[in-house]
Amino acid sequence: MKFDMSRAWDTATEMMSANRDVMLVVVGVFVFLPNLALMLWMGDSAEALQAQAAANPDAAMEAVMNFYSGMAIPMIILSLIQGAGVLALLSLLSDASRPTVGEALKTGLACLLPYFAIQILQGFLMALVVVIPVGIGAAIAVPLGILLGLVALAAVAYIWVKFSLSAPVLAIEGVRNPITAMQRSWALTKGNSLSIFLFFLLLIIAVVVVSVVVSAIGGLLFALASSEIALIGNGVIGSAVNAITAMIMISALAAIHRQLSGGSPKAASEPFE
Repeated sequence: MKFDMSRAWDTATEMMSANRDVMLVVVGVFVFLPNLALMLWMGDSAEALQAQAAANPDAAMEAVMNFYSGMAIPMIILSLIQGAGVLALLSLLSDASRPTVGEALKTGLACLLPYFAIQILQGFLMALVVVIPVGIGAAIAVPLGILLGLVALAAVAYIWVKFSLSAPVLAIEGVRNPITAMQRSWALTKGNSLSIFLFFLLLIIAVVVVSVVVSAIGGLLFALASSEIALIGNGVIGSAVNAITAMIMISALAAIHRQLSGGSPKAASEPFE
C-alpha cells in the first residue's frame, strides 16, 4: 500500500479532535506531570551544580559527571511512565477493539517490557551502524570518517523509520514478541520508508519551530520574575509543549499504522468509550 501523507495527517487530526478530552487526560498524567516533576528537580539540581562549579572550578567536570549519573534513575522512571502512556494511547486509538480507558492502560502495562526490549535492540543496531563504519573510516583518514559518519546518520534514520511502527503493532495488533513486532513494522513500512521519513521530518520541524517560539515567549514572560517562579513557569510551559507534541506524534503513528495495515478509516472519528 502506498503511503499518503495528506491522508495520514487528516486521520491523525480527526483522532485528536474526536478524542481530545481523554487524550489530554492521559498525556497529562503520563507526560505532562512526570516531565514537570523532572524539570523542577533538574532546575534545583542545576542551580546547585552551578554553585558548586563556581566555588571549585577544578572539580567542575567531576560535578557535571556526578549530576548526569544521578539523572539515570529518574530518567529510567520517566521513560517507563511515558512508555506506558504512549502504548495506552495507541491502544485507545485502535480501530478494531475500541477498548475502554482502563483496558487501554492494562494493555500499555502489558506491552511495556517488549516495548523497551525493542528500544534496546533498535538502539544497539543504531550504535553498530554508527560506531563500526565511523571508527574504521577515522582510523584510515579523518575525511573518510566524516563521510562514513554522514552515511551512518542516513542509515540510522532508515532503521528508525523501519521500526517506527513497532509500538502500534504491540498496542493495536496485540503482538507481544518484540522481534515479531519489529518484523511486522519492517513489512508495513516496505516501499514507503522515504515518505514516512519526510512526514515525520515535517512534523518534527513544525514542532521544533512552535516549541522555540513558545519557549521564547515564556522566557520573556518570566524574565523579571523570581528564580522560583521562573523555574515553575518555564517548567509548566515546557511540559505542556512536550505533552501536546506527544499527542501529535502518537496520533501520527496510529494514523500511519491504520493506513498501512488497512484499518478502517471511519473509526478515526469515533470517540473513546
